[in-house]
Amino acid sequence: MPNISNKGVNMPESPIRKLVPFAEQAKKNGAKVIHLNIGQPDIKTPQIALDAVKNNTLSVIAYSRTEGSDIFREKIAAYYSKNDITVNSSDIIVTTGGSEALSFAMGSIADYDDEIIIPEPFYANYNGFATATGVKVVPVVSTLENNFALPPIDDFEKLITPKTKAILICNPGNPTGYLYSKEEIKRLSEIVKKHDLFLIADEVYREFTYDNKEHYSILQEEGLEDNAIVIDSVSKRYSMCGARIGYLVSKNKEFIKTAIKFAQARLSPPTYAQIASEAALDTPQSYFDDVKEEYVERRNTLTTELKKIDGVKVAMPNGAFYCIAELPIKSADDFAQWLLEDFRYKGETVMVAPAAGFYATKGLGLNQIRIAYVLDQESLKRAVTILKEALKSYIG
Repeated sequence: MPNISNKGVNMPESPIRKLVPFAEQAKKNGAKVIHLNIGQPDIKTPQIALDAVKNNTLSVIAYSRTEGSDIFREKIAAYYSKNDITVNSSDIIVTTGGSEALSFAMGSIADYDDEIIIPEPFYANYNGFATATGVKVVPVVSTLENNFALPPIDDFEKLITPKTKAILICNPGNPTGYLYSKEEIKRLSEIVKKHDLFLIADEVYREFTYDNKEHYSILQEEGLEDNAIVIDSVSKRYSMCGARIGYLVSKNKEFIKTAIKFAQARLSPPTYAQIASEAALDTPQSYFDDVKEEYVERRNTLTTELKKIDGVKVAMPNGAFYCIAELPIKSADDFAQWLLEDFRYKGETVMVAPAAGFYATKGLGLNQIRIAYVLDQESLKRAVTILKEALKSYIG
């Protein structure tokens, strides 16, 4: 039998999706599964985006430009301008989701066995993108005890080697909900300039910041033009996860020129999704105001209810719509599977994402779960009640 690649063998499973077969079986067996495992908002997609697809008059669904249509990229640049970020359309490459943007970024800046430093826990697929591109993830630990704040700069400097190419952050963070302050971004900017590295910021949750805190983009930092690469997406901002439209943004012309070559290899981003995404950029601010208010209420409900459970610790998110909870168990992987296979409370169970898959360091996050508070408050309350009753019954 032919062998598959070592890269394929080493490709990590998604901690978010690997339990799907157990959830599907639970549903077939009659259980209702409350999904806390995936960042799929129940917020409605802006009608303006849906109508743009419904009412279009295309007679041929043709290729678009490799870097995305001129009109779309100009509107993206205008969106950034409204957020005090100055970029040109030529600084933008439209991608098939933020995932492709991350893959293009890694492929453009790093060769096989080069290193990227990432504060952990981090978006689990960073591990997958790194494996696919032959990049080594070097984790720097942030902890629940200090709400997953930026680790000391000394911790980063100790990890920098001749193979280090970049520092990658998610701001606000998935899975922690941590929002980096302007001062923290400035400290990171100083270190990447000092060591001639890239600073990659995954900013797909920029719109969702809470408690009167504001998002500060690396693209707003003067003097960082050659170092800054932003990953962005319409998925969460407009509740359009299935559109699969993202973008790379950088003022580094050599980086953009290189990334376009990767983009040419996949031809072009999807035409209909660009039509929807271009229209979504005209969504009024009131939409985001309402969504933010809803997420604040959901966050408060979730964290308040979790803190009522003996032995549970939870970090307070200041952005995005995720939190990390530490449970009084040994293995969140076993617990999550047990919930789906064996536990029911009033005919219901919950699906969570074990947090170990959001770390690169083996042994960390084993008793933690990521919860996405993308459901209404009543569903979140029921889900926490189920978790509470499950922890009473679970032996492990």
